Amino acid sequence: MTSTTSSTVERAFRAALYAETDTALDTGASLLAGDPAADAELARRGREFVSAAWRRGWQPADVVRIVRRELDDVHVRLASELIRAQAPDDRPRGPRWRAQLDELAEQAAETAAAPPRTDRFTHATTVLELYRLLLRLPGLEPLEEHEPPAGRQPRPESRMLTRIRALLAKAEATGFPEEAEALTAKAQELSARHSIDEALLAARAPSPDAPGACRIGVEAPYEQAKAVLLDAVATANHCRAVWNEPFAFSTVVGFEADLEAVELLYTSLLVQATTAMTKAETAQRAGGRRRTKTFRQSFLAAYAHRIGTRLAAAAETQVTDDLLPVLASREVAVTAQTDRMFPETTTTRLRGVSDEAGWTEGAQAADRAQVGARPRLP
Repeated sequence: MTSTTSSTVERAFRAALYAETDTALDTGASLLAGDPAADAELARRGREFVSAAWRRGWQPADVVRIVRRELDDVHVRLASELIRAQAPDDRPRGPRWRAQLDELAEQAAETAAAPPRTDRFTHATTVLELYRLLLRLPGLEPLEEHEPPAGRQPRPESRMLTRIRALLAKAEATGFPEEAEALTAKAQELSARHSIDEALLAARAPSPDAPGACRIGVEAPYEQAKAVLLDAVATANHCRAVWNEPFAFSTVVGFEADLEAVELLYTSLLVQATTAMTKAETAQRAGGRRRTKTFRQSFLAAYAHRIGTRLAAAAETQVTDDLLPVLASREVAVTAQTDRMFPETTTTRLRGVSDEAGWTEGAQAADRAQVGARPRLP
């Protein structure tokens, strides 16, 4: 790096990063476009912006999510490149963080044939738009990942989780709503058993696990109803969910085995709810109905409300009186961790739930999963 290239980048940043106008952006992009020798320094500064985001509590998936929401696909690709370029210089991270980096690498491989950038000015404009966003990211609650205690091997990506994934895959693939929801209920029972096994193991360990947290995207449209659905799934799996509406995610606090179950079940239920909603909406349209937005919002709200009851009932089939003290102590730990991370939270009323047909259809879609009592798992 020379003083000249550094000066070019600094002048471009002063012109573009601290002002909102297109004129300021054009000025900065012109400076960078006219000095190819500044490219390496510009990339280095981008990696510094990424590192600063990590220090403020952001994670790779969070950054990509906010860039996708606020900017365009070209900015998302650039952000992914910066994150992957910064990774070798980063400190050791936990398995969830590494999984996010792996996902970015897989996505990059899938889009390797993307068209190349056009001209230097356009590329410089894209870079400055991205850096402007990264610079202004606020602080988030830091998430801690807990590795297994020394001498204890991590639980295998257990056969239980493999079975849960298989059940949910079948639920998403079937064309029969009753079958899909029965498979989901069975997956919840397995998740409850997996959670209990982990709880008993931790209770016997010299250094029990501590609650952790993860962020799960809750994105438009109908994000309120989706947040309610995620909260229902989290509650049924001994976790707590706190929704951050401005940044389109919920933070779920809980023990690792439960966090895995929440991610799996929420993703699957969202797919199933969307499928059921689309079918119900098609029938409504055939009858001459046009109010799509209110129907969908009400459908998802009703689905989330009813599914919470179903999941809780499925989880309770695995709990016996002798397990209550163990589960209660973990619930206290999760609540305490949530209160430490979020000392101030507010409640919000679900808006836009005004469509009777949508509510009825959503409730019926969830009710079909009530398949009666099930025998205890071996």
